Amino acid sequence: MTSRLKELIQQLGEAIHESVIESEQIAGVVQDIRKHGFDVLLMLEATIGLNEVGAKNAESTDGAAESAGESAPFTPNDLSFLKSLRISVEGENDDEPASDSTSE
Repeated sequence: MTSRLKELIQQLGEAIHESVIESEQIAGVVQDIRKHGFDVLLMLEATIGLNEVGAKNAESTDGAAESAGESAPFTPNDLSFLKSLRISVEGENDDEPASDSTSE
């Protein structure tokens, strides 16, 4: 694994961490728990899997990578988890209207 790839993986982890920290929904629930007399310790584990794409496949999957359903199908649980981290997946429809009144 190259140092650049390690750096990118670290940046991804930091981005996920920041998303959780900045989540108003998580902050609200934590605040509600504290109002009930409990302190909260939140520990999350993220597993990041990488599959090296061969040079021959890289050209053919560049376009397919934009449509995550073709190269890496997500389960409903995967989509729910990503949505909780405010990560959207292009091409995936979670049956919500395009204008989400709960965002920002």
